[in-house]
Amino acid sequence: MNKDLLVMSKLYLPKLKGFVNTNATWEAFLELLDAEIAQQHKNLEQASDAREIGKAQGAIAALRRLSYLKDEVNVHK
Repeated sequence: MNKDLLVMSKLYLPKLKGFVNTNATWEAFLELLDAEIAQQHKNLEQASDAREIGKAQGAIAALRRLSYLKDEVNVHK
């Protein structure tokens, strides 16, 4: 992990504990992520060039990373 990312993690991850540890809000957020991922899968299936494929793949990767936010926040010290 680079130094800037480590500093950002120390600053911002603790502030997200309330969000990720409130079950109702976290579950709603995961449902939103799942819906967005499903939409990006549709975009991927309909992509007609490499740029569109890469864009959809990047969006899916970013959305999946957000789904692990709770783990990152709760492991952070």
